[in-house]
Amino acid sequence: MNDRQYDPYAPQVQLVGYDEYGRPVYQQVQPQQQTYDSYAQPQEPQQPQQQGYGHDAPYVPQQSAYDPYAQQQPHQPQQFPQQDYGYDYGTAQQPTVQAPSSPQQAPEPEAVPVVPQQRRDEGGDRGESGERDYRTEQFSFIEEPDEDSEDVIDWLKFTESRSERREEAKRRGRNRIVALVVALALVAVGGVGYLWYAGKLPFLSSSSDTKKGATAAGPQKRDVIEVDLHNTKSGGTSTALLVNNATTQQGTTVLLPNSLSVPNDDGSRTTLGKSVGADGSAGTRDAISSLLGTKITGTWRLDTPYLENLVDLVGNIDISTDVDVPAAKQGGEPVVKKGDDQTLSGPMAVAYAIYKGPGEADTKQLQRFGAVMYGVLRKISDDPKAATVTVQTLAQILDPSLPESDLGASLAKLAEHAKTGAYKTAVLPVQSDGSLSQQASDSVVKDILGGQVGGGGVDKGTAVRVGVKNASGNAKATEAARITLVNGGYAFIDAGNTTTEAVSQVLYGDPAQKAKAIEVAKTLGLADGAVKQGKAAANSDVSVIIGKDYKLQ
Repeated sequence: MNDRQYDPYAPQVQLVGYDEYGRPVYQQVQPQQQTYDSYAQPQEPQQPQQQGYGHDAPYVPQQSAYDPYAQQQPHQPQQFPQQDYGYDYGTAQQPTVQAPSSPQQAPEPEAVPVVPQQRRDEGGDRGESGERDYRTEQFSFIEEPDEDSEDVIDWLKFTESRSERREEAKRRGRNRIVALVVALALVAVGGVGYLWYAGKLPFLSSSSDTKKGATAAGPQKRDVIEVDLHNTKSGGTSTALLVNNATTQQGTTVLLPNSLSVPNDDGSRTTLGKSVGADGSAGTRDAISSLLGTKITGTWRLDTPYLENLVDLVGNIDISTDVDVPAAKQGGEPVVKKGDDQTLSGPMAVAYAIYKGPGEADTKQLQRFGAVMYGVLRKISDDPKAATVTVQTLAQILDPSLPESDLGASLAKLAEHAKTGAYKTAVLPVQSDGSLSQQASDSVVKDILGGQVGGGGVDKGTAVRVGVKNASGNAKATEAARITLVNGGYAFIDAGNTTTEAVSQVLYGDPAQKAKAIEVAKTLGLADGAVKQGKAAANSDVSVIIGKDYKLQ
């Protein structure tokens, strides 16, 4: 309320209702006037009919019926003096209330004064288009600060930060899933690539097998090294051939029993165990090469102290053992325990490699030596330079036929096969008399070592190898044939004894060897009809079966 003095002449207003926006509507209060008629009785002034609240209709007063002093002129709305009482009387048009019509006259509406605030709101809130223009200052709740606004802001911040953390966690989760999928895809591609390179894919097995079969039927490139393990404490030797087949990408250890019969330089027979001690590395290597029909590139003499150092250099070996190796002192803990995946140090590996239990066959000890060699090959480096460094670290004196660089390169190739599982160990089957059996000729000599008719791995220009099998029933026949063939310039190979046969035979497998077979028959004094094409021994160019018709010379 404004502090101002009361003006009796100011127009009086009263509240008549509220508009559609809830604002109060006022109208002027007309003083009661009485009209006088000089020829008639006084009449009561008519009171305006007021409508209920909520209608925007101002009061319209009714004029008297007759005024003798008034001039007839158009009716003008009543004007109110414009005085300043602290209100702003605008010129905006206000809603009016239509008075009830009478049959005598329809009065015109009069301007109704309104409160300043109402006029200012209605006049100032209209834009150029005539429509109301609402502003934020018209709403008190925007102007007035809320006492809980800080709490609301904190809650909104907390909610927003929590949502951001969820989104960040989801994003990191998606990134991890994508990285995992990419890693698995790379591993799968790498695995498939390796299987393809190794020829182990199932859907390529038929083509790979065909290719391998075709390759095996032709010439193959092999690298063969003889290994002689010398037991420096109790004596004795163990011999093995390390075979690297570069054509089929296969590695093999061929174990040779000491009872194997091998020829001497003069053509006489001796055992492999004796040959290693008597003839040395070179003599034994030539005897084995002549017997098996394969070329041996060098000999690696490995004494037990050097084997111990080799195992320690590669960082111990892991193999499966088939027996407990007892300690030197009775009642002590076994040096090596029986079981799978046993870790052996240098001394333990040597003890297992040379151990032979009571009543065991020689091949048992030979197989343990082969297991130790396989464990070493799996631990040695498949890099030729690194493998050569390992050999040089041993500081052993090698045979001139096998320099350190050649031995390191050969061991690296064998290590590559051993680590990929393309490696096996085989024992050369030997009969009781030391001769090779037919099984040895087919499974080991021909398939693994490449011994075949025509010289196999033997250098060209060497003497023709003649294998002699005694079927005459006379033990002296083998020695007589040996002397005759050696004197004739042939290489004699003792093929052992067989069941008695009446007629002698000279067999050749390759047609190119037919001429040589005829010459061998003439040297032994046999008829030309004894020469036949058949299955010759794998380690011989020509095979001779001495029957009862053979005459000792």
